[in-house]
Amino acid sequence: MDILVVAPHFALQLLIDGILFGAIFALAAYGMALVWGVMNIINITQGEFVMLGGFVTVALAKAGFNPFFGIPAAAVVLFVVGWLIYRLAIFRIVDRDLFISLLATFGISIFLQQLMNQVFGADPESVDTGLGTLLLLGGDVTVAGIKLVSFSITILVAVTLFLFLRYSRIGQAVRATAQNARAARIMGVDTDRVYALSYSLNAAICGVAGSLVAMTWVIQAFNGLAYTVRSFMIVIVAGLGNLPGVIAAALGLGTAENFVDFVFGSEFRLAFVFSLLVVILVLRSLWAARKRQYLK
Repeated sequence: MDILVVAPHFALQLLIDGILFGAIFALAAYGMALVWGVMNIINITQGEFVMLGGFVTVALAKAGFNPFFGIPAAAVVLFVVGWLIYRLAIFRIVDRDLFISLLATFGISIFLQQLMNQVFGADPESVDTGLGTLLLLGGDVTVAGIKLVSFSITILVAVTLFLFLRYSRIGQAVRATAQNARAARIMGVDTDRVYALSYSLNAAICGVAGSLVAMTWVIQAFNGLAYTVRSFMIVIVAGLGNLPGVIAAALGLGTAENFVDFVFGSEFRLAFVFSLLVVILVLRSLWAARKRQYLK
């Protein structure tokens, strides 16, 4: 801990790495915020979509393709997977109780975990991009090239999603459905198509995130839960429909995790994430209780 004061460049290194890590968390959280806001579904399969996107990139890299080809490929494959899951199961639970959607998506996440375990195995996998490392402050601070690429792609996806929702006709239909699905139906919006698109788009964004995770860290068939919890926590903090808030919360979480990892050890990293989620839920519950009391 004292080394962060004695050698400030260590703190700067942790800060930069944390922000770049957080950018990837933001990608997975975008999709959860979209599905939750439009369909009122908390998608527990979020982390499994991330892992599946990573495995698509790993499989293509092993087949001899450039690793970066895996990013659009993972997006396309996961879009199709999301569409199929929606048509097979999710459309049955839209507009149902939130608890039912939690159980249904939890069951799908277990199925996807076992499917990935059978197809890709239980060993951790990663992809070497061959990108170098940028040296700053005479080499005291280093930034891996793949982390800068991941950060740039996150910003690109955020801007593209914002422009799509704001200016395209189908994007406007998505926003109208999120505000009031019944009114949107009366106005002629095909809400079933909007739901299918939203769920598939969420899966595609997770696929991009998974591709970047495979190139930055490692992926494993049963590692998805951590990304689901991170996404859930980021959306809770930022609020639905708040894209800049999602980015800020994700960058903050990435930075906090990185400092906890350095100070207490990597074994406490996930423990910190789950503990922070409990604290945030308790605080949100207390805040909601005070608000209800005020309204009375």
